[in-house]
Amino acid sequence: MKGQIFSLIRTKYNTLSSSQKDVADYILTNPDKVMMNTLNEIAAACRVSETTVLRFLHKLNYNSYQLFRINLTQELSKDNQETVYDDVGFQDTEDEIIDKIIHSTVSSITDSRQIIDPASVKAVVEKIAGARRIVVAGVGASGFIAQDLYHKLIKLGLNAVCANDPHIMNILATGLDQNTILILFSHSGESREVLDMAAIAKERRCQVCAVTSYAKSTLANQAGYLLCSSSRETMFRSDAMTSRIVQMVIIDILYVSLVIALGDGILPQIHSSRLAVAKNKI
Repeated sequence: MKGQIFSLIRTKYNTLSSSQKDVADYILTNPDKVMMNTLNEIAAACRVSETTVLRFLHKLNYNSYQLFRINLTQELSKDNQETVYDDVGFQDTEDEIIDKIIHSTVSSITDSRQIIDPASVKAVVEKIAGARRIVVAGVGASGFIAQDLYHKLIKLGLNAVCANDPHIMNILATGLDQNTILILFSHSGESREVLDMAAIAKERRCQVCAVTSYAKSTLANQAGYLLCSSSRETMFRSDAMTSRIVQMVIIDILYVSLVIALGDGILPQIHSSRLAVAKNKI
């Protein structure tokens, strides 16, 4: 797979220690140098120990630095146009900014293919299709993402509600039960309002699906179903921005999978929803 090592580093990035992230950053920004560097030279360049570099490689499932360097060399030789963009700089032109942002976004979407588990998607779709009620929630920017899923669910005629206000979220939580699925959006997986709702859901035996960028977050640990988004942080563009785009992709995956799971019988409802919206257009 083209760019597999770079994609793997980005998807594993949030699980790395601070010193291991230094190694990851060095490899992402200096792949040509890494091909020529010894293990000792990489450690010196990153100001870490050789053991730290080896632990980083183990996170990527490499048992030796030599094998990693060979695979990296092979990847770069497949496409000499492969680049790992540095962050946007104050001196960059509009053309350069456009190229870098698009490249970053495409990379994030490509990376997500490696961490979105088809089995988890199928399980969530089955749970949504069989639920008496679907509750979707998120706060801040995640609240807008939650709204997009809610919009798609009601187009299918499903019994769904959505909230991004903490008070409304708490009120909705009181009606959760084992016949309801709660879908929570949180980039960090540490938003207090979202965690409070997840805790109430657990008390009421309501299944929770978490859509988050951090597989080891508190929310992920509280959820019965987990859909992870991939991202990486830069100086100007926070990882939450690219995560938002990936989460929109996840929503589209859920929607299309849900339509297929519901079968041809759902098509009249989709048509009716489109007609209802069309009436509001000039």
